[in-house]
Amino acid sequence: MSVTVRVPAKVNVQLAVGAARADGFHDLANVFLAVGLYDEVTVTPADELRVTCAGPDAAQVPLDRTNLAARAAVALAERYGRSPAVHIHIAKDIPVAGGMAGGSADGAGALVACDALWGTGASRAELLDICAELGSDVPFSLVGGAALGIGRGERLTVLETGGTFHWVFAMAERGLSTPAVFREFDRLAEGVDIPEPIASQPLLDALAKGDLDALAAAVSNDLQPAALSLFPELADTLAAGRTAGALAALVSGSGPTTAFLVRDAGSAAKVAEALTASGTCRTVRTTTAPAAGATVLDRPSHEVHESPA
Repeated sequence: MSVTVRVPAKVNVQLAVGAARADGFHDLANVFLAVGLYDEVTVTPADELRVTCAGPDAAQVPLDRTNLAARAAVALAERYGRSPAVHIHIAKDIPVAGGMAGGSADGAGALVACDALWGTGASRAELLDICAELGSDVPFSLVGGAALGIGRGERLTVLETGGTFHWVFAMAERGLSTPAVFREFDRLAEGVDIPEPIASQPLLDALAKGDLDALAAAVSNDLQPAALSLFPELADTLAAGRTAGALAALVSGSGPTTAFLVRDAGSAAKVAEALTASGTCRTVRTTTAPAAGATVLDRPSHEVHESPA
């Protein structure tokens, strides 16, 4: 008996960052868009909690209780007074340490999978509350689609999207630490008056209408200068994508994955080919958005079945 949940990656089409707060976090206006790159998280009853992982860069994924998937299982088990004795297997396809919320997706996937496996019947609000405790990006991994996140990014408002958007993602040769990128943001912003982060109305309108050109003109990422400061070679990748015809090019979240908004599937193939030939990145992926949030692919029945006499 096991449960498998599919969870999407994300791109931030806007990431507005406020000044550092007293608790060290930053207020954000974070416009998330779920994209069609997925991890699959499978939970199975076991004698004790353990995590395994397979797929690209699986060796970089922690397999102890610091893993967000393990933390999600523990958090749900504690709420319902049970043991988190499950084997969590992560089939990895979202880039690791790539600014696409792969770890957060795994946390949301494990939470939904354990809820289905154990039959806890937790409400969506309860699951989102646990997600917010786990991390800023985890609630969106549960919700998917498009959403505005405020606070640390965990307080979500679902957004309408008026069409399908084509994306190309270039994976870098090495990762970037999200805390390190925020520290560099603070260093670069020292002595600068940082405005309160607010969502861009032109960007929200573009998403709602499915207006590709307006969206391309409105995308932004306040963490991009910090990511480029720590990883200057990303500028070459961004330039290669723009030269190949991308309508917009930006660092995804805290990086180092770079994201390219393109007009259609043909343009995606052309930009992907150019990025691969440029030698400025490790791998390239094409996909579309928006994508559904955490989705149960296979669940057990909790009905009681009796054998015939």
